[in-house]
Amino acid sequence: MRLSQILFSQGFGTRRLCAGLIYNGEVSINGELIEDADAEFETEGLEFVVSGKTWPFYEKALILLNKPAGYECSQKPKHHPSVMTLLPGPLRERNVQPVGRLDEDTTGLLLLTDDGSLIHKLTSPKHHVPKIYEAQCKHEVTQEQVARLLAGVELHEPDPAPGKPARKAEQARAEGAEAFDTAAGTHGLRLTLIEGKYHQVKRMVAAVGNRVEALHRPQFGALTLPADLKPGQWTWVSSPSLITP
Repeated sequence: MRLSQILFSQGFGTRRLCAGLIYNGEVSINGELIEDADAEFETEGLEFVVSGKTWPFYEKALILLNKPAGYECSQKPKHHPSVMTLLPGPLRERNVQPVGRLDEDTTGLLLLTDDGSLIHKLTSPKHHVPKIYEAQCKHEVTQEQVARLLAGVELHEPDPAPGKPARKAEQARAEGAEAFDTAAGTHGLRLTLIEGKYHQVKRMVAAVGNRVEALHRPQFGALTLPADLKPGQWTWVSSPSLITP
C-alpha cells in the first residue's frame, strides 16, 4: 500500500494532508525518513512514526480505554465531556465508536472500534459475551438479593416524560452474582451480564431493594482492565480474538 494511503486509512487526515506530512519529513519507517508519498509498504506488522510518535497499522482499530467518571459515551454529549476527547486525533478521525455504553459516573473497561460488525457481535445477547461489573451498594448485599438477581428480576422504566409512551417492563437475569467485602462491609456486588440494557445494573440492584452508589467494569469477555492503565489512558487490543477466545 502507498504510504499516503496508509496514513489516510489510519486517520491522519485527508490524502492531501497525509502527503504533506510525508513531504515535510514527518514520517519515518524503521528509522528511515520517508519523503515519497507513493512509496509502497507491506501493512502486516507495520509500524510507522508520525511527528515523533509510533503508530502500528491496524486495518480496523480496537481500543481499550480505562474510562474515568464524568465522561459520556457519546460523540454528542449533553452534560459531560465525551470519552472521544480522551483519544488522539487519528483515532477520532477514524470514527471509532464505543462498544456499548457506560454511564457517565461508571468507570472501567470500555472498548472502542471502527468495526461495525464487531460492535454488533460484542453487544448482541445472542453471542453471550459476558461483562463483569462491580457495584458498591448503599446497603449490605444479602444472599437473598444475590439469589433473586440470578433467578431474574423485572425492570420497570421510570415514569415517561410528558407526551412519550410508557415502555413495557423488561426481564433481566445475571449470569453470575456474588457479594464481596468492601471498606464499608459486605456492600460489594459483582455481576456478570450478557445483555446491555439501559442502566441495567442500577435498575437490577434497585429491583431487589438495594442501591448502586458506585459502579466499575473490570472485565469485558476475556479482556481484563490492565492494572497499570490509569483512568483516562488507552491501549491497543491487537486482535478481537483476545476478547472471546
